[in-house]
Amino acid sequence: MIRRALLYIFFPLNLIIAQSHDQIQIANEYYQQGDLEKARMLYEDLSDNPYNLQLIAGNYLTLLKATGDFDVAEKFLQRSIKTFPSNMQFKANLAAVYNESGNTEKLNSYIKDLTKESKSNPFQLSILAQYFANEQLYEESIRFFKESREARNNPTVHALELASIYRMVNDKASMIEEYLNYASDSPNRLSYIKNLLQNFIQQEEDLNELENTLIRKMQEEPDDTKFAELLLWVELQRKNFYGAFIQARAIDKRNQRPGDRSMDIGRIAMENNSYDDAEEIFEYVARQYPNSRNYQFARKLWMDSKEQKIKNTYPINKLEIRELANQYQALYDELYPSQTAFDALRSKALLHAFYLDEIDFAAQLLNKLVTDPRAGRQLLSQSKLDLGDIYLLRGEPWEATLLYSQVEKAYKSHQLGYDAKLRNARLHYFTGNFALAKGHLDILKKNTTREISNDAISLGMLITDNTALDTTDAVMQEFANIELLIFQNKKAEANQRLSVMLEQYMHHSITDEIFWLKSKLELENGNTISAIEYLDKILASYAYDILADDAAFKKAEIVEQQLKDVEQAKSLYQQFLVEYPGSMYSAEARKRFRQLRGDFVN
Repeated sequence: MIRRALLYIFFPLNLIIAQSHDQIQIANEYYQQGDLEKARMLYEDLSDNPYNLQLIAGNYLTLLKATGDFDVAEKFLQRSIKTFPSNMQFKANLAAVYNESGNTEKLNSYIKDLTKESKSNPFQLSILAQYFANEQLYEESIRFFKESREARNNPTVHALELASIYRMVNDKASMIEEYLNYASDSPNRLSYIKNLLQNFIQQEEDLNELENTLIRKMQEEPDDTKFAELLLWVELQRKNFYGAFIQARAIDKRNQRPGDRSMDIGRIAMENNSYDDAEEIFEYVARQYPNSRNYQFARKLWMDSKEQKIKNTYPINKLEIRELANQYQALYDELYPSQTAFDALRSKALLHAFYLDEIDFAAQLLNKLVTDPRAGRQLLSQSKLDLGDIYLLRGEPWEATLLYSQVEKAYKSHQLGYDAKLRNARLHYFTGNFALAKGHLDILKKNTTREISNDAISLGMLITDNTALDTTDAVMQEFANIELLIFQNKKAEANQRLSVMLEQYMHHSITDEIFWLKSKLELENGNTISAIEYLDKILASYAYDILADDAAFKKAEIVEQQLKDVEQAKSLYQQFLVEYPGSMYSAEARKRFRQLRGDFVN
């Protein structure tokens, strides 16, 4: 009899639950379709059954708040809390109802009661805090996270959650404090914090706030290096490489390291074309740590930064090139037989070959490297590629391709091998074997480094665009001959022959390429205005061709770096972003525009 009675009770209960679920689904469908009156009627009926309260609360409360029925919402939630006293979501919902109804007195009283009720339960406090944040009750959320922090007696717990809320209310100072709190628990969190700060600090004033906070923290905790590391990072965001170096230098001294962090900053400065800063940093490390593992690298990078500065100052000063070549020789003599010494000798050889027109002497230096058993295998192969280039300078292409092919075969799936294949393709282009050049370039478009792939794509498109419609390759061959002259440093002859080509082939598809080369040659000769005029010709007549975005970006760069006209450069970068949003230069143009405008650049 008892079993039969239990079955009698069980089946009707299951049936009631199933019917409720059907009704909830129908009510939700009305809600989604915007038929709020029908949805509300069903939700009200369903709310009489305590089993349904948690299932309908979301939509029903949204509906009631949307129609301003805050009294009904309050009663619904009070009944729900009584039925499910451990449901923190309902308690946060009730606070939101008081807030949205404008009943500040009730809200404050309720929050006070909740605080007292939960004070000894840090888990409950943190759950409520999160639900308050979801309801955009940010002040209450902050209060409860801090109550939880106090209850746990842990000053860094909930740091990320609090930082996120401070970010939402635009309290950058408190956000920064909490991120630093989070980092203080473990040095391994520093990189994560840098990424977060880079995402959320967008203006110079925010960066200043971070800097001030870090300086204060350093004064309060002078032995904690993470604040100095972050201050170094701040200076890097500003592109203030010397300021970053000051912090790096202090970190090296504190950690008793022989210039490790300073070397890092020097390399970053070089990558960002800040050659004066790089030169000063590497010179400092070499002078300060002469007996350290960093000494050789600092000496070589010091020379490299000088070289890049000289090469990027037009017109190039040959006296400075010769002085630099002598300094490389001195470095080789000092450090021989180290790999740094061999690198220095190679750098010296390339200066003699490509800037001082002393080809035979350059070949002699490179042969000295190739035959020295103490030079590394990779450096030996790189020197072979350089010797191949020298054969091209001499007008001996077949000797050049022999050396390129040796390296290509030895390093089939290595960057050196890809570089060798690209040089072989360039050689075939110079000698008029465009089909063979194109075959090499098609292979290099994939599975290589980005730089080599981009070069392969550019040369491949040049060949395709300017040979497809011609019955002969005469025009392309003349242009390739001129590029070989430029490679051989016979730039005056090349410039003259480009002018002849312009007269003969003014309406040929290669004209924009001629303008581009003319612009580069004029810039190298120090004729900045003439260089810009040729870029303007591309923009006027070939605005939709492949070189248009190159020309627009280069013009802005020349105006910024050579003419030092900030306002015009800013305008040109802005115009570039509007006209060429899909260009490969877009990210760099946006960064430079923001930097010129005075924004903080990520």
